[in-house]
Amino acid sequence: MRATLRSLRGYLARHTGMLFLGGCCIVIANLIALVPPLLLQEAIDGLGRREGLGLLTHYALLIVAVALGAGVFQFLSRYVVNGVSRQIEYELRTDLFQHFQRLDLDYFQRRKLGDLVARATNDLSQVRQMLGPGISNSCNTLIAFTVTAIAMIQIDAQLTLYSLTVMPIVTVVFILVGGGIRGRFRKVQDQFGEVSARAQENFTGIRVVKAYAQEQHELTAFNRVNAEYVQHSISYAKLNSLLWPAMYFVSGLAVAILLWRGGIDVITGRITIGRLVRFNTYLAALSWPMIALGWTVNLFQQGSASMSRVREVLTATPAIADGPRTRANAAPTRGAIEYRHVSLAYDESEGREALRDISLRIPANSSLGIVGATGAGKSSLVNLLSRVYDVTSGQVLIDGVDVREIPVTALRARIGYVPQETFLFSVSIAENVGFGVAHLDDERLERALRVSQLGKDVADFPDGAHTMVGERGVTLSGGQKQRAGIARAVAKEPLILILDDALSSVDTHTEATILRELRAVMRDRTSIVIAHRISTVKDLDQIVVLDDGRIVERGTHRELLAAGGIYAAMYRRQLLGEELEEDVAAEDELPADGRRDLLELEPGARPGSEAGSSSGGGMGIVRDTGVEE
Repeated sequence: MRATLRSLRGYLARHTGMLFLGGCCIVIANLIALVPPLLLQEAIDGLGRREGLGLLTHYALLIVAVALGAGVFQFLSRYVVNGVSRQIEYELRTDLFQHFQRLDLDYFQRRKLGDLVARATNDLSQVRQMLGPGISNSCNTLIAFTVTAIAMIQIDAQLTLYSLTVMPIVTVVFILVGGGIRGRFRKVQDQFGEVSARAQENFTGIRVVKAYAQEQHELTAFNRVNAEYVQHSISYAKLNSLLWPAMYFVSGLAVAILLWRGGIDVITGRITIGRLVRFNTYLAALSWPMIALGWTVNLFQQGSASMSRVREVLTATPAIADGPRTRANAAPTRGAIEYRHVSLAYDESEGREALRDISLRIPANSSLGIVGATGAGKSSLVNLLSRVYDVTSGQVLIDGVDVREIPVTALRARIGYVPQETFLFSVSIAENVGFGVAHLDDERLERALRVSQLGKDVADFPDGAHTMVGERGVTLSGGQKQRAGIARAVAKEPLILILDDALSSVDTHTEATILRELRAVMRDRTSIVIAHRISTVKDLDQIVVLDDGRIVERGTHRELLAAGGIYAAMYRRQLLGEELEEDVAAEDELPADGRRDLLELEPGARPGSEAGSSSGGGMGIVRDTGVEE
């Protein structure tokens, strides 16, 4: 609890004035609340003196007026304190979201997004409850107990001593029950995070769930985590339910003691009936604060458990951030890139490196193609540029400056990155394309859509570029989403453009058109293109081939074909695949006799080859030095 209050000290300090005002209202309300019992005593004693009905009416009206005044100040106190709690919740949620933005990608990859969302919503609501009703009721209980106890002592110190002998029971209950509440509620919140994560994951992958008819499987899995949440909630409720009966018991015990001892004092004539009624009214006024004390302790335990979960995020240190080496004015201006003996291991304890001793120069305004097998380290290589990860050893430099010396915001502002899987927000196409651009005018938008070949598709949409896309771009096809990502990068007009297999979902004809349009864009900036299709990179200034985290080949398209290595083999395989697709398409168009003639060819022979045609007009399947470009 102390750690929780320390972590909130800065937020509370900013609202000291309003909290003080709320405290004053609580004090005034409780002082006014002392008056009605006094008026009640005078009225009852007046009955004993057989005073007139007019005096009783006078006292009744006074009690109503005083109760109204107390109610006004109670309202003001709750309005002020609860308003402060809402403001602190807003500030906390803003700071939490801002910290989320600072955390590195690895942090989110290692955690469930649904649980992080639960911390930013459900947990912060519990913190607000602790700061609003929790603080309000705890202050009210403390002040009410103090002023009422003083008033009771002034009436009769002996009766006060008898009535308050039960208070140690409250302390014992809090010690036995309060400590367990926080631990159990923490488990409830953790499991709620699991439920949120499961639901979020299911909604995100709803297409896959339906495609594989796994609705029942997902329901079973959700029911399992939901049942665990219910079990933790019941365990917490069992312990929490002890507080209220305990407070009622203490309150009833105090009243019983007062009736017994006070009745004896009235019989013996030591006090009047009016004084006993006034004393009993004060004791009854203490009943609610004592009962509310149990609820308040519960709120503080819940808030403390939730704040500990929020604090885990706020105290997380981003692995990628500006540091002592950062130079404020070190923003890139030309775009010359150099890798110097770069190695990268995602988990150094495993000893496996994703990249090993990479050295590479990319002159400003030139283009680089990166090819290689899946898992060769292509994406890892470009991720080092924008510091998604930092090198394990070596240096990555832009314009001769280590990227770790460039402010992260300035570095990433000059890089346009298009990943394989483009993420689109649930806003309009224009807003998605303009993401990262201060102002996207119509001319800039039209150019980006033209380069990405998305303009024709957008023209057919109901509202054109202002058509809303579903969450994660669910209303668009894979190719349309990739082209929207390309348009976003083009609209940003970056110093360095990175396409990470960004044309994999686009057909070859559209790919060729996009590449033709991109040439003008790439002419004025440094460009890096990762691709599996050789046709995507063959016209670039230089090409490197990655294999198992190393550069095994480098050169131009012609140089790599002439070398006859991995690149040439990849090229031949792709051309073979294209020829087979063309032959299958041609076969589908042949009449029945033509298909029969094709099947009668010698095994391994192809139309246009020596075995299948005397004309020799075919392109040929394999050549050692490449194929017709």
